[in-house]
Amino acid sequence: MKGHIHILGICGTFMGGIALLARELGFEVTGSDANVYPPMSTQLEAAGITLMEGYHPEHLQPAPDCVVVGNAMTRGNPAVEYMLDQGLAYTSGPQWLAENLLQGRWVLAASGTHGKTSTSSMLAWILEYAGMAPGFLIGGVPADFGLSARLGDTDFFVVEADEYDTAFFDKRSKFVHYRPRTLIINNLEFDHADIFPNLAAIQRQFHHVVRCVPALGRIVHPAHSGAVATTLDMGCWTPRVSFAAGDDGDWSAQLLAADGSAFRVSSPRAEDVEVRWSHCGNHNVENALAAMAAAEHVGVVPPVAAQALGEFRGIKRRLEHLGTAAGVAVYDDFAHHPTAIATTLAGMRARHNGGRLLALIEPRSNTMRMGEHRERLAPSTADADRVYWYQGANVNWDMQDVVDACGHASLSRDIDELVQQVTAQSEPGDSVVVMSNGGFGGIHGKLLAALEAKA
Repeated sequence: MKGHIHILGICGTFMGGIALLARELGFEVTGSDANVYPPMSTQLEAAGITLMEGYHPEHLQPAPDCVVVGNAMTRGNPAVEYMLDQGLAYTSGPQWLAENLLQGRWVLAASGTHGKTSTSSMLAWILEYAGMAPGFLIGGVPADFGLSARLGDTDFFVVEADEYDTAFFDKRSKFVHYRPRTLIINNLEFDHADIFPNLAAIQRQFHHVVRCVPALGRIVHPAHSGAVATTLDMGCWTPRVSFAAGDDGDWSAQLLAADGSAFRVSSPRAEDVEVRWSHCGNHNVENALAAMAAAEHVGVVPPVAAQALGEFRGIKRRLEHLGTAAGVAVYDDFAHHPTAIATTLAGMRARHNGGRLLALIEPRSNTMRMGEHRERLAPSTADADRVYWYQGANVNWDMQDVVDACGHASLSRDIDELVQQVTAQSEPGDSVVVMSNGGFGGIHGKLLAALEAKA
């Protein structure tokens, strides 16, 4: 064993991934979390990792060689206070990753307000399909791999590069630690209002990571994003490659199907190729372009990347089909920002044949709960035939104005009542998209069960 690390906040997707990588490297790994539950707990325990419920000082006895502190940990947490009082060695998850795994590897990082999980999953799969056996750490579970992190068998490592802050003692964005050689910036909007005062503060963090990309690297960015362009204009020392669903990116896509399930890719150094896959939406087409451009940087030619995307199975909770009951198809999606809601619904609308498109939305992210995007919420649902909004107890503003602005919406503060409404009002041929970045009170299973009972 290389030593013993204890992870505070181990059941989050990112920190759980760190735990799996550390175990694979040969560390003894234990961890604490407020809630220890499947599926992450099952995945960790199967890897030989001891999990402890709560944040008790005795979890750090005897003292581990290092405590890896998740960014959800705050001063006042009993384990954090004990760690500091005892002078235990500690670090953040991103810093641990950088020092123990990323140094000396070719890091391919997917960043941006939206699409990080999808793009990093596509990129990892393209490299895997090409025989490059990459390592990866992704904030979701790609269906092609069945796990969120692995070491890999080569120097290539794909990481989902999050701009959220690192830890209570390190307020830089996580991605600053990763030192990528290939950097994707998918898009850039204001988000994370709990830690960033404005878009300019986020752009400054993105420029910090831009500064770290070597002159022999590559930055892949959208052809049409003023916010990204402004960030790169702060100073860029790396070759840049643009992408766009249209004619004017270095990498561009022409739709062969209105829903984005087929498109032709043009690139600077290869013949055009066609991608035909099971996914939809312009946002996914652009994610695919970014992944292909990044993969080319490490030697994967477009025809191989296109073939890989044709077999790409997607990611859990990214428009994941959970089942069909009473003729109603139920999908789960992680959308938690007006832009993500709009692009997901637009993709579904382009694909939808008959029936109605129903959206169940829980504004749950810190930014949404604060009401920062309230004026954009109603317009974001324009492609839905009906919207069911859920106002949880921690949403500290009245959502009724959003509901009224939709004109085809209702508001509920009770999940069981919401399930009854949707079940009663849905019809065979409808599609229901449940949108939340949390568990939404188990509404997915409750809805499918209620529809089954209705059938």
